[in-house]
This record gives sequence, C-alpha cells and structure tokens, in this order.
Amino acid sequence: LAAISAALSAAPAAHPDPKRRWIAAFTTGAMYLLLALGSAALVTLIATAPAGTLETVAGLALLATLAAALGAALRSEHREAAVVTFLIAASGVGFANIGAAFWALLAGLVVRKVLPQQK
Repeated sequence: LAAISAALSAAPAAHPDPKRRWIAAFTTGAMYLLLALGSAALVTLIATAPAGTLETVAGLALLATLAAALGAALRSEHREAAVVTFLIAASGVGFANIGAAFWALLAGLVVRKVLPQQK
C-alpha cells in the first residue's frame, strides 16, 4: 500500500508542477500516521471478536468475486466441465496424498473431453 501511494503522490496526477507534489506526499504520510494510531484499536477489536468472525467477513467479501467467476465459467460452452471442476475443488477431498485441486483439474479435463461441446 505504501509503494502504491508513494508512486501516486510522485506522479503528475498529484500535481502538474513537480515542486508542488510534496503536498501529496506529506498528506499521504500524515494519513499513514493516523492509520497507525487506529490500527492498534482495530487489531484489538478483531482479537476480541468471536471465533470465526474474521473468516466469515473475508468469505462475504469474496462473494462478488465468486459470483463473477462462476457466471463467466457457466457462460462458456464447457459449463459442465467448469461445474465439475468447481465442485471437486470446493469439496477439498484428496486421494492418494494428492489434493483436491489436482483431481478437480483432471476431472474437468475428462468431462470436457468426453462430453460434446454445446453451442
């Protein structure tokens, strides 16, 4: 985050005059100091939250990404292969000390090869 904001504050978008860009850099530094003061309180709040709260919030934040990825996969002509791949990977079931991701890819490729393409 610091590298990105430093690059933005040094860029021409911050100010056309390079001698005036220090204002953006100063403002960014001041905001980081304010965030640093509030970060201890945020960490304390997260640490006192009930078990599973952080994972639940992270999962909810990823719902839109999941929906977009599934929508794109299901618009494909290989939608059955995409669904099989997703279900096996999501199951987390491994076999012969090999994780579910490998078996999901393998099953998806087999389904794609066996089933005819839909138009």
